[in-house]
Amino acid sequence: MSIQSINPATGKPLETFQETTPQELDRILRTAHSAFHEWRAVPFAVRAQSMQKAATLLRARKAEYARTMALEMGKPIVQGEAEVEKCAWVCDYYAEHAEAFLTRTPRETDASTSYIRFDPLGPVLAVMPWNFPFWQVFRFAAPALMAGNTAILKHASNVPRCALSIEQLFRDAGVPQGVFASVLVGSAAVAGLIADPRIVAATLTGSDRAGSQVAERAGHEIKKTVLELGGSDPFIVLADADVAAAARTAADARLVNSGQSCIAAKRFIVVEPVADQFLPRFIDELRSRKMGDPLARETEVGPQARVDLRDALHRQVQESIKRGAQRLLGGEMPGGEGAFYPPTVLAGVDKGMPVFDEETFGPVAAVIRAKDETDAIRVANDTSFGLGASLWTRDRARAERVAGEIEAGMVFVNGLVKSDPRLPFGGVKRSGYGREMSEFGIREFVNIKSVWIA
Repeated sequence: MSIQSINPATGKPLETFQETTPQELDRILRTAHSAFHEWRAVPFAVRAQSMQKAATLLRARKAEYARTMALEMGKPIVQGEAEVEKCAWVCDYYAEHAEAFLTRTPRETDASTSYIRFDPLGPVLAVMPWNFPFWQVFRFAAPALMAGNTAILKHASNVPRCALSIEQLFRDAGVPQGVFASVLVGSAAVAGLIADPRIVAATLTGSDRAGSQVAERAGHEIKKTVLELGGSDPFIVLADADVAAAARTAADARLVNSGQSCIAAKRFIVVEPVADQFLPRFIDELRSRKMGDPLARETEVGPQARVDLRDALHRQVQESIKRGAQRLLGGEMPGGEGAFYPPTVLAGVDKGMPVFDEETFGPVAAVIRAKDETDAIRVANDTSFGLGASLWTRDRARAERVAGEIEAGMVFVNGLVKSDPRLPFGGVKRSGYGREMSEFGIREFVNIKSVWIA
């Protein structure tokens, strides 16, 4: 069997890779299991040296890796360079902070000594998506490896070169054989990997459907999981917002990674008093963004990662229009080669339309008018997802009060939602459970062990 990467800007094949055979897979799992027992004993300071070297290599190879992402999944080259820099940041962050996050913590009890220690679990399976093919991996791998775990990466099948590049980078950084490995297998292999006794836990970033399947299998095996499953993030503009700044940031929030981001704003909920000011500014901002070749530095919107994904997005738009949404921008399939889709704005959006009810993974903005603040909060929470939310108001007290009412794992006030190694990342409802990054992320895949000594 083979796996092929295809350039989404041209539709032409790039490379063909041989799928990992069952025999190779068994060897990789065996090596990861064996390597864990040595890696867990390596001092934090030594693990940190490898992680710092990984950061150095990421920065040195930034242009190479950004080009790989542009070719394999269409990421605009400038955004790809920023993604690599962010990966270096998370490596440096955990190299510096992992030991403090996992230091043993004393507790006062009836014992002479009692404390909590944080022990690594073993080989963790990471099922990762194509949209941020480096960042999604490193934000898992940096804390997991620094905690003393080993990692098996099952990356999305359309980014095999990215998967192999990451494995090679860790080797070049001095991480021992077996501590991090990529396997080139299809989605059908995931259930068997989770069931393998050498895998102790799993993390997945992907759709809620994929998350449900992984959770079901891991639950059967009684194995820990962390699931980050995307969302339908609200971008809420209240009456006292800086409307011009909100409109500019709204375009950025919708078009990050050509709209293919779990935390990209998707539902733009604007209260009536400022809706007529916001909407034309927002449309003008989206219209001004240049769509084109992801290798061109001026490109701000590249192709969608695959033609089938672009087509599915267009069906969501068409069905929403059929149910009453008004098309104000874009929404038409472009001619020519590649999986391009233009920035699109639909107004008059309501519950029951795909662009309201479902995650739209592409540059499609659903605009919803709310009567007032209370109505805006109601609309924001009227979703099965709960990942991030952006809230716009000049009133600090109002911002903190409303942030507490929004059902999401993250609320960013007067800014777009973004991931940051210093902050826990994750959602509620069908956006998943568990957290990545910060001290909360590194503690997801450890044994939080109580020790009591009489």
